[in-house]
Amino acid sequence: MRQEFVPSNDEIYGWIAEIFAQGVRRPAYPADQWAEQYCLERFRSLGMENVRAEPVEVPYWEPRDWSLTAWSDGAGSSKKLELDCFPLPHSAPTAGLEGRLMCYDPDAPETVKGNISLHSIALMRIPHSFFTGLASWHYDPENTFADSWQVVPFPPERQEMMDPPVAAGALGFVGALTDYPSDSHEYYVPYHGVAQPIPGVWIRGSDGIRLAEMLAAGPVHARLKVDSVCRTAICNNIVGELPGPDDELVIIGSHHDAPWASAVEDTSGVALALAQAEYWSRVPKEERPHSMLFVLHAGHMVHSAGAIEFIKTHQADAARTVLEVHLEHAALECTEDDGQLKPTGHPEARWWFVSRIPQLEASVREAIETEELTRSLILPPTVFGEYPPTDGARFFQAGVPLVSFLAAPFYLFDSQDTMDKIDRQHLAAITRAAIRIVESSRGVTAKAMRERVQTS
Repeated sequence: MRQEFVPSNDEIYGWIAEIFAQGVRRPAYPADQWAEQYCLERFRSLGMENVRAEPVEVPYWEPRDWSLTAWSDGAGSSKKLELDCFPLPHSAPTAGLEGRLMCYDPDAPETVKGNISLHSIALMRIPHSFFTGLASWHYDPENTFADSWQVVPFPPERQEMMDPPVAAGALGFVGALTDYPSDSHEYYVPYHGVAQPIPGVWIRGSDGIRLAEMLAAGPVHARLKVDSVCRTAICNNIVGELPGPDDELVIIGSHHDAPWASAVEDTSGVALALAQAEYWSRVPKEERPHSMLFVLHAGHMVHSAGAIEFIKTHQADAARTVLEVHLEHAALECTEDDGQLKPTGHPEARWWFVSRIPQLEASVREAIETEELTRSLILPPTVFGEYPPTDGARFFQAGVPLVSFLAAPFYLFDSQDTMDKIDRQHLAAITRAAIRIVESSRGVTAKAMRERVQTS
């Protein structure tokens, strides 16, 4: 490794700050378009070849005005609440839906038919020991995982929380974020980009309790308003190439869109990918392990539209790819303290989804230990399902050997994902670890790497 070519923590952090400052970066928003141009210009300034923007059609959703009012109408106990809320992405707009508010009961879903459905939704809290039990290896020399828990950014319903009330015939959806750290309501989920047939909003868990108390006293009605724009738009995958000593390929990727301004999700991933581009552009062609392609995907927040499009249009490249390294989320662990999120002093658990190739797993392990990236776990790509929960999943599904770096803090889809949540201290170390992993592919062909995959 050419240590002098590795960008510093401050350099990488500066790129994050520059992108974050542009504001909300949802697919095709002005800040997302700015980020595309920023990445194009960075690739060109590094002397990359064949730098281009490859168009991707995405569903565009922009909420403009929203509100939720609830009132009781019992004799002598009239009460009215104006509640802070945030629309569920891609839920149906409404000029003003009024109806009776009913708590959703999974054992009697018919009770919400023709009504507005109130749900209590809680993020999953999982002991770190559960994840270490799934890992093929983990690195936690200070034993911080022993009796600790992780709040992950999804409830058990994952992104399908609107499906049951829709199936039951509800007119609208109100989701109370129960026990959500810092009692936020700005939760950008679901992000599958599928238009929903009914309107929906998130509210604070504390407001959910207030509504439950009103319902216990008698009937409650609600008025739900969501003014939003829904259309199709064009975003771009940003691509650049560096030639190498052979025609085998290493791909390095991340995504440039986000739910909010989102320092961690995924401004940090963009910066980590740019750090790789910065490093490898300085390395002479003959010293690179293979030819290299860098891609910053569009439309992650609409079911990975950019990654899907890239694989569809780059099948020949995928076939000759020795390794895809995907970089997302350099994050600090945070807890709630007096209503505010504060870093604990630890990085959020680092998940490394690695194809089941013993030599590749060994290279990732060595890189983690050498760079002292504590709280790291090497996980099989299929540990949580058919593919990992990252944009790297699309490469894995296409048979490309994968190393996908990810952290999953609970604030990932929240406006609270701000610059203080960045794992600034380890940005250069993560960059060096990725360099070491890429270097380990030297002399290996795509065919040989695929032949090493263990299937059982």
